[in-house]
Amino acid sequence: MVGILVGLSVRLSRCRQTVLNPFCDNASLFKLSCESVLINHIYGLGYTVVLLSSSLGSVTLTYLKIAVVCLSSRNKSLNSKGLQTCATHLTVYVIMFVSGSIIIVAILVYLTNCHESVLTPHLSDHRKLASILLHVVPPAMNAVIYGLQIKAIRQKIVIMFTRNTRGEITQ
Repeated sequence: MVGILVGLSVRLSRCRQTVLNPFCDNASLFKLSCESVLINHIYGLGYTVVLLSSSLGSVTLTYLKIAVVCLSSRNKSLNSKGLQTCATHLTVYVIMFVSGSIIIVAILVYLTNCHESVLTPHLSDHRKLASILLHVVPPAMNAVIYGLQIKAIRQKIVIMFTRNTRGEITQ
């Protein structure tokens, strides 16, 4: 599927030279072309739907199976570890999914509040910010969430926040 997507992009002639986004993606390459990119958009949308559906489906199926095993087992230690791992992974996955959805919401809000059907440069800046956040926020939150799973790190953070809170109250 990726080979077809790359093939559709390579076939386009280029009449512009500058990629305006913070990183080069397919949409940025489409903007360099003077030809019709309708086929690229249709295939890209289909590819996105298939990829997102299969990803969500496999994650849901996997975690449902883990939850069933944990809930049917009588070993409390196994249940606790399994459910804790599921909760941690799902938290990270939801953060990534929400971060990726922000741009869609921003476009829809803009289009419903504006009588124009074209995306302006103002929205383009929001799209750039959202795309950067998509690549920064989930990995940062991933480190925090998995770091909190380590008992020593969790205890240090609790001590750090407890000291700050007590210091602010007495001062």
